[in-house]
Amino acid sequence: MRWTLLTVVVVTAVIGDLLQSREMKLAGQAGESLEGIQAVLRTIWRRRALLASIGCMAVSFFAFLALVQREPLSFVVPASAATFVLETLLARFVLHERVDGRRAAGAIFVLAGIVLIAR
Repeated sequence: MRWTLLTVVVVTAVIGDLLQSREMKLAGQAGESLEGIQAVLRTIWRRRALLASIGCMAVSFFAFLALVQREPLSFVVPASAATFVLETLLARFVLHERVDGRRAAGAIFVLAGIVLIAR
């Protein structure tokens, strides 16, 4: 059950973040005023992928809570950092973002830490 819940946390968080990033970049700048907040809320309502993103983040949150009930926090938090590795890869190959050597090295270090705590 440990690995199933962890997979749900990571996968739904990654999908949620990826959808959120893509859709908000398509929506453009909104500003920080009340009108900007209203524009973001309208954008969320109109762009169904943003609603799906919110749903994914909710699933990830509740799976995280279930995982913390069963496993030590010292395992759960570092293991859930796998989202950083997957999101870095997907940012590069799906969103076509530039991922420089420092970011790639950081993701590799995170991956190494995950491997250490998983044993």
